[in-house]
Amino acid sequence: MDVYISSAQQPQGLVGTLQEDGTGGPSGDCNKVESSLRSLQTFVPADYASYTQEHYQFAGKTIVIQESIESYGAVVWPGATALCQYLEEHTEELNLQDAKILEIGAGPGLVSIVASILGAQVTATDLPDVLGNLQYNLLKNTLKRTAHLPEVKELVWGEHLEQNFPKSAFYYDYVLASDVVYHHYFLDKLLATMVHLSQPGTVVLWANKFRFSTDYEFLDKFKQVFDTTLLAEYPESSVKLFKGLLKWD
Repeated sequence: MDVYISSAQQPQGLVGTLQEDGTGGPSGDCNKVESSLRSLQTFVPADYASYTQEHYQFAGKTIVIQESIESYGAVVWPGATALCQYLEEHTEELNLQDAKILEIGAGPGLVSIVASILGAQVTATDLPDVLGNLQYNLLKNTLKRTAHLPEVKELVWGEHLEQNFPKSAFYYDYVLASDVVYHHYFLDKLLATMVHLSQPGTVVLWANKFRFSTDYEFLDKFKQVFDTTLLAEYPESSVKLFKGLLKWD
């Protein structure tokens, strides 16, 4: 079971760093920082004993991610690094500057951080128990480094999609997902979520390490509803990266 700490018990190093980084800029930026800090007080990292600081290099930046092996959602998986590499190498082709992006299953946030550094307007989503660590990593790595501070929202696959992400109000140029497919019982809900978030012009970029037969079964279902293109393969990690465009009748 995940253990939560209150905002009063929150590590002071993070709060001090964010407040220090957030001063001295334009008033609009300060307002964004204050809003993000309020969000941080809502989403507090679980009190794992095994947190480590891992370093990644993307988009000309050193990105420091707080990870923990105590949760699937607090670890950077191979699909995430492959997707980051692809975004970095195809930034202009993908036209990421100011693009509206939602990441499904953002985990510790590496993909959302890289997309933000590359200029996108990012909404990072995941289950409630990992949002604290996700918010921590996003703010730690994007404050004063990005044109748009990423947002964090709860997204339970297949649940209250129209209520929380109404099609009339939310449009995304890209829906990103990495290593969201493995041996679990929510694959149909995951596919339904991808479909709901896709509108005409929305591109789904899905990177996954293929481990089990269920991964290929999901790919077959994905191909039934999305026009699917294999964009890249990474044999060293068994990761495949697909582009999906929702089929319209």
